[in-house]
Amino acid sequence: MQFLKFEVGDVIELKKPHPCGNKQFKILRVGGEMRILCLGCDHDMTIDRIKLEKATKRFISGGEKNE
Repeated sequence: MQFLKFEVGDVIELKKPHPCGNKQFKILRVGGEMRILCLGCDHDMTIDRIKLEKATKRFISGGEKNE
C-alpha cells in the first residue's frame, strides 16, 4: 500500500464536492487526523488520514506535483 505524502499548504481535489459545490481543499494540518479548508466557503474540518487518501482525486498544487 502506497501512502500519499501530504504537506501543509497543499491544494487537493476530492472525488465528491463539499455541500457548497467546491471540490478543492487546502491542507492546514497533517498527522493521523488531517485538517482541511474548503476553498469555496472557507469551512475547515478534520478528517482521518485514511479517509482523505481514499477521497483524494489529485493534487492541484503544493509539495507534491500532479500524480
